Amino acid sequence: MSQFKYLFTSLLFILFPGTMGILAQSEIAVRGVVKDSTGAVLPNVTLSLMNARQSILATAVTDSQGVFSLTISAGTYELAATRLGFAPQRKVVTVTSSGSNDLELVMSPPSLSEEITISADLGVVQEVGKSTQQVNVISDRELDERAKAVLAQVAQEEPGLQLQRTSATMGAIFVRGVTGAKVVNYVDGIRFSNAAARGGVNTFFNLNDASNLRAVEVLRGPNSAQFGSDSIGGAVQLISQTPLYTADKFEAHGRISTHYNSADHSFGGNTLATFGNKDLAVLVNLAAHRSNTLRSGGGFESHAAVNRFLGLRSDVLGDRSTDTAFTQYGGLYKMNYKFTPHDQLSLHYNRAQIDGGKRFDQTLGGDGNLIADLRNFKLDFFYGRYERFEAGPFDTLAVSYSYNVQREERVNQGGNGNPTGTITHQYERTSATGFQVQANRQWGVHNNLTVGGEFYHDLVRAQSFALNPVNNAISLARPRVPDRATYDSLGIYAQDVWNVIPNRLRLIGALRYGRASYNSRSANSPLMNGAPLWPNDSLTANAVTPRIGTVVTIVPGLTLSAQVSRGFRTPHITDLGTVGLTGNGFEANAIDLGGSGAFIGSTGDRNAISSGTVIAQLKPETSWSYEGGIHFHHSRVNWDVNGFVNDIYDNIVLQSLILPQGAVGLQLGDQRVTSQLASGVVFVAASTNPVLIRSNLGDSRIYGIEQQFGVRLTSNLSFAQNFTYLHAADKQTGLPPTIEGGTPAPQGNLRIRYQATSERFWVEPYLYAARKQDRLSTLDLDDRRTGARRSRANIASFFTRGAYARGLIGAGTDGRFGTADDILRPTGETLAQVQNRVLGSANSAPLYSYIPGFITFGVRGGLRLGERHDLILDLENINDKNYRGISWGMDAPGRGLSFRYSYKF
Repeated sequence: MSQFKYLFTSLLFILFPGTMGILAQSEIAVRGVVKDSTGAVLPNVTLSLMNARQSILATAVTDSQGVFSLTISAGTYELAATRLGFAPQRKVVTVTSSGSNDLELVMSPPSLSEEITISADLGVVQEVGKSTQQVNVISDRELDERAKAVLAQVAQEEPGLQLQRTSATMGAIFVRGVTGAKVVNYVDGIRFSNAAARGGVNTFFNLNDASNLRAVEVLRGPNSAQFGSDSIGGAVQLISQTPLYTADKFEAHGRISTHYNSADHSFGGNTLATFGNKDLAVLVNLAAHRSNTLRSGGGFESHAAVNRFLGLRSDVLGDRSTDTAFTQYGGLYKMNYKFTPHDQLSLHYNRAQIDGGKRFDQTLGGDGNLIADLRNFKLDFFYGRYERFEAGPFDTLAVSYSYNVQREERVNQGGNGNPTGTITHQYERTSATGFQVQANRQWGVHNNLTVGGEFYHDLVRAQSFALNPVNNAISLARPRVPDRATYDSLGIYAQDVWNVIPNRLRLIGALRYGRASYNSRSANSPLMNGAPLWPNDSLTANAVTPRIGTVVTIVPGLTLSAQVSRGFRTPHITDLGTVGLTGNGFEANAIDLGGSGAFIGSTGDRNAISSGTVIAQLKPETSWSYEGGIHFHHSRVNWDVNGFVNDIYDNIVLQSLILPQGAVGLQLGDQRVTSQLASGVVFVAASTNPVLIRSNLGDSRIYGIEQQFGVRLTSNLSFAQNFTYLHAADKQTGLPPTIEGGTPAPQGNLRIRYQATSERFWVEPYLYAARKQDRLSTLDLDDRRTGARRSRANIASFFTRGAYARGLIGAGTDGRFGTADDILRPTGETLAQVQNRVLGSANSAPLYSYIPGFITFGVRGGLRLGERHDLILDLENINDKNYRGISWGMDAPGRGLSFRYSYKF
């Protein structure tokens, strides 16, 4: 901890003296004109000049001739133009000492794709085509169209990205074939991911309501030089709404929006209000959403427990998926205040909560359990940022403080629906305190330098107990991760963007030093039978991560890009301390099993044998990524093709735990080993899968192709499509690696959009398709969400417990329950007959050995009613196709009609 403080203090010492000196340069004029698509000038257009941190630095309103004028210091900026009745327009502006006097903005229909990124390179606003970093920019319009229930849905229809949806409330974004802890999440440049994040999903990602956001940017590929640890696959940057500054007088504006979707009978809305003057800007957004039970495609759930264990369609219990309803609500408060023309303070506070969530994949959607609650999901995310413009040798200097609290309680009862099984309660509260500093300097059109650093201190409070439902006895249990475990991380970085030949050759180089330290103490554990629930454990690791890339412009609009980058991921609290139920099954912990003679299994399923490798504490995983592409961006045509190879070394994967014989009865966290195979594989009641262990096992290679194309056929008609291909393999065996979440199938999207000349309405038919994915790892095949393996013992357990509890089992000819002649009511079969029908002569087998391919299509459209009213309609999955992606805990929505109505004021 003391080393972290010393390094961070040193960085502040280097940067702050410049703020005490004389201002580096005077402000520079930025002038231009705004027109509509016919060439007529537009008065009363509001112009806002923002930096990469989305701080509004200057505002203006066009006069009767459509002319505007702003003053600002040197740098790269985003110029945004807004006016009622027109789609917002954005433009990159590079301000040098000579000023910018010939800018022209055209308030035209939405472009083929978003052309501005603020995340690809730290502190730099730039056009997407000029970045070596491949980035998806998802606009506010696309947020409205896609995020019908949860934020993660915005990843759909994007090249290089896929949706991951573990449950109705929990989800994440796949970036180049990895997700969860291998993709880092930020909000406005502040780290949102924490050290207790689970491996295959981001539990709290969807607590960020889409109405709080102006855009989402996803950087594809490792970028630890920019974002530090966890950026193995990429990074997700959530860009929040910006408050309103005005040029002179006080003004207030906002939006009221409501929505409904028939697929889950969900409804909700938000009210956003922003007001301010030239010095003060405030924004408040209140949002609420209710999702009811979902009807999946075809009216059935493919991985339902009754299908998995009994071979029955899920609609035997109805055509809607139980345990998929939830309620979400929260609010966002933002304030920007200009002390002087050179000093600005920004405050951001987001409070959100989800009630009523459940893990459907652990109840009727997979394992058949009776209880799998997600209670008290809460988020409190705050940051304060001070920015100084013209700060000594730098154009800007920003210092931030953040406090991020994420809370949850998991309540589970296993045994495939055993009503007398132990009910475990696991409460977790992770608080992350952060400090960030960043400085930028722009030298003419040739060079932009960014230096900075960040420090985060994560603390977990975890408590757990077990309830016996038979006698209501309560006992202590080991929490998923050790109580009061801490994780400190530090990063110091520098980045330089060099326009070697302006508009011809651009080089980007970045370098970061990162260090992390994990610590848990047995002294913080309660005692059970005189002994602590976990031992002492610690880990410290550091790394230097570079990134270098180039963009070569062949002719205006046509560019070649290439990049080499390193990813780095230090094992964090979840990796090092987890014992308990996760999305993939029940996990044990290497430190807790020290001296037990445990080995890492050869695979991630029940067929594993000992690999001969003794379990040991994890070490960091790293990656090197190599990519290149060709890009053509024109007013009428956009075309991108990019290929990449991502080599992951010392890959942290999940394998089966191998214990010496005689392990039955051994306590693992809040569970006891209930059975053991001759190979040493063990099982607990909480999961049908074998007990798993995390390990650094081998190296993996993920490679792929990302392609997108868009063309404006006429002034009214445009066409767009994209395609993503991924291939993941263990570098030694060539088999799919046991990476949490698995590897998504190749997929593509296609859409045709008609926009009326008056811009009053638009219509867009669209199609989404994915190929069959038969490259499933042993972990995927056992995962209840994917392969859903089951054994004769699992079928018997659900037959006598979960199916009986739900009224599917009747007494046989002897008239007594719990005997061999009990029957499955819908078919009249006994247990033995069901086992033979489902498994044949096998002892166990996956429900699915592959994820089926699919094609689904829909049509959406919009209608503008005057300048203030907007309506979006979407008829999705018209063919009512039943499908799901890899590691989804629920099938996709079936045929449904949704609408969103918005009123602007």
